Amino acid sequence: MDLLPGVSSPSDLRRIPASRLPELAEEIRDFLITKVSRTGGHIGPNLGVVELTIALHRVFDSPREPLVFDVGHQIYVHKILTGRQAGFDKLRARGGVSGYGNTTESVHDWSESSHASASLSYVDGLSKAFEIEGDPRPVVAVIGDGALTGGMAWEALNNIAAGGRPVVIVVNDNGRSYSPTIGGVATRLAALRLTPRYEKTLDKFRSAINATPVVGPVLYDALHGIKVGIKDMVSPQGMFADLGMKYVGPVDGHDVAAVENALQLAKDYGSPVIVHCVTHKGFGYAPAENHEQDLFHGPGAFNPETGEPVAVPSTSWTDVFADELATIGADRDNVVAITAAMLHPTGLARFAEDFPARTFDVGIAEQHALTSAAGLAMGGLHPVVALYSTFLNRAFDQFVMDIALHGVGVTVCLDRSGITGNDGPSHNGVWDLSLLSAVPGVRIAAPRDGETLRLELREAVAVDDAPTVLRWSKGTKSADIAAVERNDGYDVLAHGMSKDVAIVTVGPMAAVGLEVATALAQRGIDATVIDPRWVIPVSDELTNCLTEFALVVTVEDGLRLGGVGSAISQAIRDTGSLTPTREIGVPSVFPQHGSRDEVLRECGLSADLITDNIASWYARIHGPHEVSALRNNSQV
Repeated sequence: MDLLPGVSSPSDLRRIPASRLPELAEEIRDFLITKVSRTGGHIGPNLGVVELTIALHRVFDSPREPLVFDVGHQIYVHKILTGRQAGFDKLRARGGVSGYGNTTESVHDWSESSHASASLSYVDGLSKAFEIEGDPRPVVAVIGDGALTGGMAWEALNNIAAGGRPVVIVVNDNGRSYSPTIGGVATRLAALRLTPRYEKTLDKFRSAINATPVVGPVLYDALHGIKVGIKDMVSPQGMFADLGMKYVGPVDGHDVAAVENALQLAKDYGSPVIVHCVTHKGFGYAPAENHEQDLFHGPGAFNPETGEPVAVPSTSWTDVFADELATIGADRDNVVAITAAMLHPTGLARFAEDFPARTFDVGIAEQHALTSAAGLAMGGLHPVVALYSTFLNRAFDQFVMDIALHGVGVTVCLDRSGITGNDGPSHNGVWDLSLLSAVPGVRIAAPRDGETLRLELREAVAVDDAPTVLRWSKGTKSADIAAVERNDGYDVLAHGMSKDVAIVTVGPMAAVGLEVATALAQRGIDATVIDPRWVIPVSDELTNCLTEFALVVTVEDGLRLGGVGSAISQAIRDTGSLTPTREIGVPSVFPQHGSRDEVLRECGLSADLITDNIASWYARIHGPHEVSALRNNSQV
């Protein structure tokens, strides 16, 4: 009889006999493969934590004893076990479950952020709050070895160790984040996983833990002391011990009984404990286990039998960037590349293959990436730092104080800028333009298509006395849009017959602007569509051009507040011009998961809504008698 349909809460899970848990694990894997193959999503990370998540919910009483998942890539199993199986038919789409934690979906989710290395700070704060409230209880963080490369995690560890509160830190160690984990932390964890003498010596220790249902502090300290001695002999692990934290492991993360016993041991101790679980990303599904480039971290829809993608791959913005940067690297030997544990997702893999000595993966450490880039630039090189737009938020201080303040030539390339859609609120890259526009000396480009991306990337790496930024969208690139007129500071994409309205578009919104211009023409309003290409700073040439129009409207898929539109409006006012301006952009909200088109429409960024707004504004500003349609009709 199938077990999974009868599990709608952790209490249902705890009633299942331990002997049948391997069956449940297989049912969960089948469920994941079936559902995610249709929708796309983070299949690899979740296949790797099935047994671990089962054990967590059998030992800890969620939500009273919080489980906080770092990043959220591995949260699907948790959602399955907490009553959300039906939502997987529309995973990451409107009406279905989100791809990350979501506090509005369930009381079992404590965090919605999907930025790495933060879980330990959450549980530190939660444990302090519970202690102050007089209700101390265990709090659990599940963090991957990749996220432990982030400095924030170690800041939290330092505080957790000093606090002495009942915090259980589960290290899900699979040797990978998006890519194989790099750096000193990864090396130390690998030593613990792979030392044969250590594994053999621990056999008796594992048997002792499995045979001990409840371990008191005295026996725990004795067993822990034995382990520390062993590690000091064959694989020193001062990482955690030097902080004064207890350590259990390595534990086979695919053995429910072993994980459950280790977690119970940690829970009963009542002070901070590290539980080190070794797992295999993609476990139980050969295509995910064997894929060298880890494309099963978060694939689109795929054939569940073969693992092959359903859709024919199309050229993406990232592909264009990858090819052009590699070409630039061959032309200029002073160009180097930096990634924060995302070599393939950000398009740096080809550059790394061609120029391995000029490629640096710093781990999940965006702050370090930018300051290290400043140092590289000070040393005479031109670094290109490739990040997701939303992850730049974490390193804004370093961009301002370590790069811009020193006027060094660093190019930051922001993938997944603007509205990304299905990934949800913490992955939409809507903040970069508003944040970066305020930085002195920065130059920001927003390519409208693949050809302008190539041109602007070359222009960016030629700047050695100021930071440059390029931003582009997720997924398939826009079709190339030729300029009908090129000027210093801007391209004209479509000419209106008169100076009724100028529509200034940012990046991929150019195609929408052209659609709007056509619709306005049918209403008798002439619209000229302009692409600034380099959107910050606003060029004098563009400003002077715009003052000639009766109305200027800017369209961007970044925040309306403080974005490019605000900068253009201010530049026009600074000339003394009374030209009216309107800014269309994303309101100050966290856009929820859904298709890109759905989210754009909700933000007022669909072509029909923009057309209606411009027509209404024009009529209110100039009066219906001045609309071109009425002028034209009076001449007939």
